[in-house]
Amino acid sequence: MIHYSQTGQLSAVAEQIAAPLRADPAIELHVETLVPLTPYPYPWPFFKFLDAFPESAHLVPPPLAPLGLTGDEHFDLVILPYQVWFLAPSLPVTAFLKHPVGRKLLAGKPVVTVIACRNMWLSAQEKMKAMLADAGARLIDNVTLIDPGPTLATFITTPVWLLSGRKAGFWGMPDAGLDDTQIRRTRRFGLALRDALHASEERGPGPLLHGLGASEVDPKLYFSERTGTRSFFVWGKLIRLAGGPGRAARVPLLAVYVAFLVTLIVSLVPASLAIQAVLRPFMRPWLTKIRDRFELPSGSATHRLPQYED
Repeated sequence: MIHYSQTGQLSAVAEQIAAPLRADPAIELHVETLVPLTPYPYPWPFFKFLDAFPESAHLVPPPLAPLGLTGDEHFDLVILPYQVWFLAPSLPVTAFLKHPVGRKLLAGKPVVTVIACRNMWLSAQEKMKAMLADAGARLIDNVTLIDPGPTLATFITTPVWLLSGRKAGFWGMPDAGLDDTQIRRTRRFGLALRDALHASEERGPGPLLHGLGASEVDPKLYFSERTGTRSFFVWGKLIRLAGGPGRAARVPLLAVYVAFLVTLIVSLVPASLAIQAVLRPFMRPWLTKIRDRFELPSGSATHRLPQYED
């Protein structure tokens, strides 16, 4: 299992999945925690937070501390939990996927990705798929865990959590992040992976986690994601021209961009959702195709839940 967690939420998810594997004497589990050479702070200072987006959008890897792996190890299965940063995989995970050791380790291996995020993850997973394919890995499953709060509320609660460390709700808003029940229920994926490994099912095309409600897509957010991804890429390219992370010359550009981003969120997202609500009867076939495409490979079906949940 390879992962990086900033707030600790993803570590809690990873531990729930890892626990059944660790408890099985027939399974040897290695957990590799990624450590950036320059740590990312939590809570984030405001401009430090914004300063991470150009490199996130352009998948520019930061240097990592030496890994506890050489790349010559043989693993039957790689579990890769990750956070979404600015509609892309978090920078430490991107760094592992582009690291010579990471690429060597992943080549030919079946991979299960596990996402914990606010609610927009489609673009990040597309980038993840491309990096895994470039490393020669096989994506056989994807688990997605999203903040259960209303979309518009999470635009406030998530930044407050990341910038202040305050996860508890306020002003009548819900708590930020995953709730305890969501995290606890991820144990079902560890149990299913344990059984699949005993049956050598990882050698097949997958998925191993079908029927467990692994990944449910809200296609209504697809359009907002596409707009956001383009915005991060274009503005990220412009800001990178002012120098690398931490350069003072980037601060004015970041200030302008955050004003643009707030305007985009306040205007475009509600407008997009409203337009889709009106046009939904006509768009339903297309939205269904988007949902079906992004729910692969594991899907949102739940028929195996009684087998792995009390």
